[in-house]
Amino acid sequence: MQRIRDSNTIIGLLENGELAQRLTTEMMETLAALQEHTGGRPKVKAKGSVSLKLNIEVVDGTVTIEAETSSKRPKPVHGSSFYWLLDDGSLSTQHPKQIDMFGGPRDASRGVTDVIHG
Repeated sequence: MQRIRDSNTIIGLLENGELAQRLTTEMMETLAALQEHTGGRPKVKAKGSVSLKLNIEVVDGTVTIEAETSSKRPKPVHGSSFYWLLDDGSLSTQHPKQIDMFGGPRDASRGVTDVIHG
């Protein structure tokens, strides 16, 4: 009678090896998401996790094992925009107490070099 006493072997056998592949996929996708989240910026941290849960049921000398995999990945980073809130509830890109030197907000469809060079 062959005895299985090694968790690596048990995990490898579960679901005919599909569990190990699913766990590997979760791990690789989580690592890719964490790397993307840091954007190659030095000292930027990103945290995530990969979990394997084994539900084990023993009945009349038999064992049934059901496995669940899950992961937590960082949410995508989105930029923010800063505006001034005016008394009438509208937004402005210019400080309301400073003199308007350029005649209102710049045309966003023009490039920066177009604005600089006129």
